[in-house]
Amino acid sequence: MDITPRQFEIVEAAGKILTSSGVSGLTIKNLAKEMKFSESAIYRHFTSKEEIIIAMLNYLADSINERLSNINSLSGPEEKFRALFQEQFRFFSINPHFVVAVFSDGLMEESQLINETILKLMNVKMKHLMPIVMEGQQKGIFTNAITTEELIHVVMGTFKLQMFKWRIANFQFDISRVGENMVQSILTLIKNK
Repeated sequence: MDITPRQFEIVEAAGKILTSSGVSGLTIKNLAKEMKFSESAIYRHFTSKEEIIIAMLNYLADSINERLSNINSLSGPEEKFRALFQEQFRFFSINPHFVVAVFSDGLMEESQLINETILKLMNVKMKHLMPIVMEGQQKGIFTNAITTEELIHVVMGTFKLQMFKWRIANFQFDISRVGENMVQSILTLIKNK
């Protein structure tokens, strides 16, 4: 995704507002105030609040895709599985506003285009998780008792719940440490004994 440095600053400021005030607090007026811009200056870079949120979600999807592509060079499926989630927890601990963008109350009611962008984001994560789980199942490391797709839904649902809990707790616990415990629990469940 092509995003200018100024657009990225606007996206970052929008994330800050989402974190402190939720979707209802993210207005062009509040964004302009946060950035010490005029509202018209914001409109030179984005046509609407929806476009800003979509830019944020697209940036996140591209970032995830780029960061998780490096995991394929690791040796085994268990190592790749751990690294995939460790990278996600590391990124989100530095950039919690992206968690807010995905888990904001009312965000999915904002527009169909935002919903489609959130779905794209989920598909990017699945694109990287699917081959790891498949490899683990093919090598007999991960269970074959349920299908790869069902296993991915369980794993992604667990990740989503953990991120939601962190968001609700206002980011007050160490997501990397708690996330590592979550990954170990998932591996205990999905590995063949």
